[in-house]
Amino acid sequence: MDLLLNTVQPYDWGSTTALPRLMGTEPTGEPQAELWMGAHPSAPSRIDRGDGDGDGDGHGDGGGHGRGPVPLDDVIAEDPATELGAATLRRFGPRLPFLLKLLAADAPLSVQVHPDLAQARAGFAREEALGVPLDAPHRTYRDDQHKPEMIVALTPFQGLCGFRVPGACADLLDALGVPALRPYADTLRGVPEAQALAEVFTAFLGPPAGLVDDVTDAVAAAADRAGPYRAEFAAYAGVARAHPGDPGLLAALMLRHVELAPGEALFLGAGIPHAYLSGLGVEIMASSDNVLRCGLTSKHVDTAELVKVVRFTAMPTRVLHPRAEGVEETYPAPVDDFRLSRLRRRAGDPSFRLTAGAPQILLCTEGEARLSSAGGTVRVGPGESVYVPAVAEVSVAGTGTLFRATVGLDAVAR
Repeated sequence: MDLLLNTVQPYDWGSTTALPRLMGTEPTGEPQAELWMGAHPSAPSRIDRGDGDGDGDGHGDGGGHGRGPVPLDDVIAEDPATELGAATLRRFGPRLPFLLKLLAADAPLSVQVHPDLAQARAGFAREEALGVPLDAPHRTYRDDQHKPEMIVALTPFQGLCGFRVPGACADLLDALGVPALRPYADTLRGVPEAQALAEVFTAFLGPPAGLVDDVTDAVAAAADRAGPYRAEFAAYAGVARAHPGDPGLLAALMLRHVELAPGEALFLGAGIPHAYLSGLGVEIMASSDNVLRCGLTSKHVDTAELVKVVRFTAMPTRVLHPRAEGVEETYPAPVDDFRLSRLRRRAGDPSFRLTAGAPQILLCTEGEARLSSAGGTVRVGPGESVYVPAVAEVSVAGTGTLFRATVGLDAVAR
């Protein structure tokens, strides 16, 4: 068991206060958007397997490298069988298949989609064959993995997720009263669903001059008047303020507005367009960096590839609630790259043991947890996390809330 030293990503949409408030640190004045926990090569967590004494001060003995902090991906590469366990190694190879984050949004993220596994492998191989550098701004596929993800709200959280039913989308466009939107509304009502969504979405990626400005004015006005779309228009007005002149605003109009209460979650599969707007949450995903952006960004937008990946279907947005499984509350996800659960401990609750046969990351978001293994005891507070290799067993005590990230294989204890 190892205390993780994690990287904060200073993306410009990040909150300057949410992560410092959670972690009890002083704000720096700069955005702190994401805290990464895992072994992704872009920003792997580090662990210090020195000769600590396991004295419970947050720096207990994790094993014996004695080299100072070492990137977690290097540790796993040295002994994948011990770190990952046989089932994870057989299914995913010598890598940690999930990435855990704390995400703090103070402004809208880009509207984006992620490829499925076949699309990621084909796209990555194609760009490799073309010799496109991995760090090139116009590179679309950074690796050959898919990127399903889940967000669990820690505070009230807003996002956009999935297409509206075409008729409902047309009604919303009509409610804005922008004459130039009428042909798009007619298309949404006049042709089959997949064709309608594809035609309008693609057209919105390259709109005629002046349309974005007209819609910006319309959503700002609509956000200030009563009506059935007031909450949606307020959200879209915030998008327009954060990204003035960006055609991604038009794409956003086609997506469902979702509000999560603390503890509620969303799962986002391949091809589902989405954007987080505001709030603090725990995010888990397959360990990939494949993002195709639709708008609300200054980064590369590969329109041709994007329309191949987007699933042009309207599906209900399903807000997830955790289900009790023993001492855990598990958030269901239809993938085996990750499994996320929440452990809420109250004063007087007995300690319990966690075994997995797979790697785990335990993140504290409230209170203090005392985590004990053969190597010693570590106390973790809000924003602190530990990595537990597959061979280890951990005893959990203390009060507060822990999130447990592991692999969703049958080998993982339920």
